[in-house]
Amino acid sequence: MVILGITGGIGCGKSYVSNLLKRQGAPVYNCDEAAKYIMSSDQQVIEQIKMLVGENAYLADGQINKTAIGEFIFSSDENRLKLNAIVHPVVRQHFIGWTHSLNTHMAFVECALLYESGFDDMVDKVVEVFASEEVRIHRIIKRDKITRIQATERIKAQMSETEKMKKADFCIINNGNMNVSRQIDRIVGHIFSSSER
Repeated sequence: MVILGITGGIGCGKSYVSNLLKRQGAPVYNCDEAAKYIMSSDQQVIEQIKMLVGENAYLADGQINKTAIGEFIFSSDENRLKLNAIVHPVVRQHFIGWTHSLNTHMAFVECALLYESGFDDMVDKVVEVFASEEVRIHRIIKRDKITRIQATERIKAQMSETEKMKKADFCIINNGNMNVSRQIDRIVGHIFSSSER
């Protein structure tokens, strides 16, 4: 089975690409969704996060306090790394279990921090979803209801797109003016033709 990693910076449209693949019937693992599920259901992880972030990491109903977690993560690289060190290993194990449950020739994993988390060693090829910074800022402001300064800070907190592009095997341009489905089909077709040689 060939596993393709889908990555890209915040606001690039990774989820849009993933949703197109799902509509075509492709299995797609979402690392962010898995992390949120684990952070709200794995008791050991919950206790570790409370010790790191504080009791305000969770709301009264036991759900993640997204505001508190977000402020903690984006306040320093050290904070982000400490939280990731708790969550990422558990997500990796969850992902391995998911892959073992599949019976398919190709699967996809959407992972914003593919390189930063070391998840790139879990995939065969990497697809970078790219969008210009201005497009990304506009999307982030609209989606997260935050200021332009906050959106820019979140972009700068991640690995640069230039660096990711150098590491990736394929690139999908998602500025809103190119056919993304056609680009996906081209990449999948290329991988299938290469595997048959």
